[in-house]
Amino acid sequence: MLTYNFDSRLPLYDSLYKNIKADILQGKLKANQKLPSKRNLAQHLKISVVTVENAYAQLILEGYIYALEKKGYFVCALEKTNACSPQMGEIKFENTKNRNAFYLDLASNSICSEKFPFTIWSKLMREVLLEHNTQLLDVVTYNGVEELRTAIAEHLYYFRGISVSANQIIVGAGTEYLYSLLIQLLGRKKTFAIESPGYKKIAQIYHFNDVECEFIDLDKYGMSISKLRESEAEIVHISPAHHYPTGIVMPIKRRQEILNWADEKNDRYIIEDDFDSEFRFVGRPIPTLQSIDKNEKVIYINTFSKSIAPSMRISYMVLPYHLIEKFNDTLNFYSCTVPSFEQYTLAKFISKGYFERHMNRMRNYYKKHRDAIIQAIKDSPFGEKVTIHEENAGLHFLLKVKTQMADSELKQKAFEKDIKLSFLSEYYLNENNNTNHILVLNYSGVDSNKIVESVKRLSELF
Repeated sequence: MLTYNFDSRLPLYDSLYKNIKADILQGKLKANQKLPSKRNLAQHLKISVVTVENAYAQLILEGYIYALEKKGYFVCALEKTNACSPQMGEIKFENTKNRNAFYLDLASNSICSEKFPFTIWSKLMREVLLEHNTQLLDVVTYNGVEELRTAIAEHLYYFRGISVSANQIIVGAGTEYLYSLLIQLLGRKKTFAIESPGYKKIAQIYHFNDVECEFIDLDKYGMSISKLRESEAEIVHISPAHHYPTGIVMPIKRRQEILNWADEKNDRYIIEDDFDSEFRFVGRPIPTLQSIDKNEKVIYINTFSKSIAPSMRISYMVLPYHLIEKFNDTLNFYSCTVPSFEQYTLAKFISKGYFERHMNRMRNYYKKHRDAIIQAIKDSPFGEKVTIHEENAGLHFLLKVKTQMADSELKQKAFEKDIKLSFLSEYYLNENNNTNHILVLNYSGVDSNKIVESVKRLSELF
């Protein structure tokens, strides 16, 4: 039977969840090993069944354990993965040390799992089981259940200023899957323009789907319109609301210029990736490109991986009417990749107002968390050697460091101090890179109790 000491500073379910996860990562709990039932473990540890249920629910969400009906809970088989470079098929293997193995991981995008509304989510799951019953066993329509698409459409209207029909929405398991659908919908012979610097996974997906890509430089307003016009691109993939990793917010003039570029030819389109747009801490939310598109040129994509949880794996795209007709005619043989149970639960979470309240809480939390980290940096011995940029949106900011060391040397020295760093220079997809010593600091996963010690270690490093 599992026996643990609980951290009094944490909620019981969180302490239990972390103890079990640690045992899985350390190999103490083996793949496919059966875990104690909720009731038996609760009785053994002298805690409530709900506490065990919430801990197990989080472990399932993150993929550490799985449940089999009438059989119980079992440990998942975990694998190490290697990241590959998008450059012309050349594959580079990076260190695969798990993010939980670092004392401080500033390179990985993550969320604060302790703030997930487990009680509400569990309640909604039970409601779905009661209301939909055997319907959950039916085949899901290729574009996703209607209740979720309707909830997403209403959310987009009220919070992103997008007026669309639920019939324009396609639900899929992650943006990577949706990118592959778009490649098939728009055609593999098209040339795609991608921001550089940018999120490398986008380039990797296009490259390994045999799509020609051109990497377009950014200026201070986002993707350079002059460089775009010099290219042979027909499809543009951009993040105008909050670019990762630079944090640039594309102004309306540049948005209009790119829309005008798309309007010049019938087969040109813009993929608007609105990832991370929910977390803006200063001013009003930035209007989307889709909301000012008059000629059906914008394909809007977003995901719930940052706003709820990475393991949620529910993303969606909004297609213009003429493209949704083409999709229905040519790609409707694909099955929806998200189980109906999760879709119905998320639909309730959105339509009953829980999602909005959750986002308000998380924005407040991350703002305070960011402020604490920035203040600790300013108060530290190396505060005068750094400047902070683009901290008003998203869950990362840029930290310009005054140092003579190369980025690669800094990264290695940090690794030796049990710190994982990433630099802006790593995100360039072409040769135009003169951004040494700019750290991309992903702060959302930093433990609040470790801020002082974390900044102390950074100070020693720099």
